[in-house]
Amino acid sequence: MKNYIFGIDIGGTTVKCGLFTSEGELLDKWEIPTDRTNGGENVPADIAKAIKDKMAEKFIEKENVLGVGMGIPGPVLDDGTVLQCPNLGWGRMNVSQTMGDLTGLKIKAGNDANVAALGEMWKGGGRGCPNMVMITLGTGVGGGIILDGNILCGTNGAAAEIGHMIVNPAETDVCGCGGHGHLEQYASATGIVRMAKKLLADESRETALRSYNELTAKDIFDEAKKGDEAALELVDTLGSYLALALSHVSASVDPQAYVIGGGVSRAGAILVDAIKKHYNNNIMKALQNKEFRLAELGNDAGIYGAARMLISSK
Repeated sequence: MKNYIFGIDIGGTTVKCGLFTSEGELLDKWEIPTDRTNGGENVPADIAKAIKDKMAEKFIEKENVLGVGMGIPGPVLDDGTVLQCPNLGWGRMNVSQTMGDLTGLKIKAGNDANVAALGEMWKGGGRGCPNMVMITLGTGVGGGIILDGNILCGTNGAAAEIGHMIVNPAETDVCGCGGHGHLEQYASATGIVRMAKKLLADESRETALRSYNELTAKDIFDEAKKGDEAALELVDTLGSYLALALSHVSASVDPQAYVIGGGVSRAGAILVDAIKKHYNNNIMKALQNKEFRLAELGNDAGIYGAARMLISSK
């Protein structure tokens, strides 16, 4: 009987690894460094070694492993082909085939943001919502769409790039992708700090935000919770742009709930309330009053989702 699954979440700094039962109980988790030298050529072998070492440690036979699910920081086709993965230095590679050859196990690979969304749907903030959208607010803005319990990948594995939806066509500053006015420029941790610096440079109002030498998104939310007028304005602006983008998503996929994750989500209720304040103003009545939930799995969402993806592919 195949009792075990490995969930792998590849990041630019570390690879997070999880050993699960086939029912989704997390038995063990650990990390290994992501070796990005020589175009990341050693990463697959390092992951394969980590899996084999854990199997030896736990006395797990290959016959008892259902397989390995993997979250990859880039677009992934259904057959496991990665088109490009700049964070690792990979060009086109069939990860499922490469890892299958190295481990002798069944492999299922998917985009990391999509995989994290699947994890939250399965064991986190999206429980009970087979139709949900996860949006991750960190250094950038990512997303994952789950429909009928399955990841929506798109033709090139690049569905749910919510952070690159245009929410302000008049923006002149350039997004990291080269575009203008993208959600990521306002709703990411770097985006709200960018807005704050512009506000502080353009006007002279008194605000506690001026007391910080290296202003962070957390500082802005903390001051907003204390009632600082400028900080509250920034949070409201972020919420308005997020609400606009999510209303566009609703008009396309009509989810039951939005699950908000990433570092910025640690702001909590003040962030959710800022989105709710504006959301219904942007959308037809049938698509109003969506649920907005906070993610629950934190950095473990990827390994949970990777394991769930493998189970789904049986």
